[in-house]
Amino acid sequence: MPAAVRLSVCATVLAGATVLASGPTAWADIVPGGEGTGSETQVDGNKGDQSVSATAEAVVYNRSKNGSGTSVGPVAAAANWTPPACYYAPKYSPEQLQKVKEPVWDAESTGYEWDAAQRDRYVNGKPYKDFNKEKSGEGYWWDSYVTPGREGDPGALDCQEETFWVDTGDDPPADIPQAITPEVLAQLAYAEIRVPTTEVELRPTEATKVNLPTWAWLDATDFKPVSVTASVPLLQVEATTTATPVSVKIDPGTADAETYPASGVCEASNGRIGEPYANGKADETPPCGVKYLRSSGDGSYQLKATVTWKIHWTGTGVAGEQPLPDGEFGGEQDVVVQEIQAVNR
Repeated sequence: MPAAVRLSVCATVLAGATVLASGPTAWADIVPGGEGTGSETQVDGNKGDQSVSATAEAVVYNRSKNGSGTSVGPVAAAANWTPPACYYAPKYSPEQLQKVKEPVWDAESTGYEWDAAQRDRYVNGKPYKDFNKEKSGEGYWWDSYVTPGREGDPGALDCQEETFWVDTGDDPPADIPQAITPEVLAQLAYAEIRVPTTEVELRPTEATKVNLPTWAWLDATDFKPVSVTASVPLLQVEATTTATPVSVKIDPGTADAETYPASGVCEASNGRIGEPYANGKADETPPCGVKYLRSSGDGSYQLKATVTWKIHWTGTGVAGEQPLPDGEFGGEQDVVVQEIQAVNR
């Protein structure tokens, strides 16, 4: 990472730390993990408010441009990938770490050898001396956090490094992949992305007929890019992860059907996926749709539509858009298919 974007952990930044994402901040004026009292604000974006969540965790999320409403859900990475379940970020000043460690040692509940090794590490100069108090204001102690909602995930146990010091202006150690950087923030923001449940518009609406094309499309007002910004106010670093719908895959719910196009994948074009049906197009082939070859009888078929979202991120000191794995989110809906009734005269 260029020196210009090195993570600053100066304690003097703390009092004036602000959320770098747009909109009013709800960041509590506390040290993450310290003795202060954190706040958490969840504001409904539909009410036009700030939609910023601030917690005593190191990372703050701005969800004002995220998907909203009762039908939204998280995207699942199409690849075998998940955002980190834990990460490292600033947590203590020298004085705060002392307040955390010394009561544990005084209780003698962790055993003499452990306590002695800890005192050597943080007090006796092996490698730190007196909790690095001589560097107060020149850096911070970093420790692990578990990503909210991932507490029971096996990956939450991956962050087992001892609490470590990072000087102002220095990058965190390169051999700790979960240490907060713009890229890690982007991955954490990925987990916060919410997109609409996929229910396609169909024509005919009430019931379709055997061997007649059914048109399918997505409402352009619902299926538009969404984004979440993750930031660490103390470090003055942020990343924004954006998801854009690029295609929908139609699964008719039965083998007795044909899709348009034949692959069943309808690509986004001109800001929409598929094309709304209009009067006079009954004999045309829909650019996105399905033709059922057999009646659904007394029941219905479960049509499933899965949208693929192309995901990228931008962040502090990073040039251009950087890719993240595509995400998918789908939904099912009932489709009644009837035989065409012939009338004999």
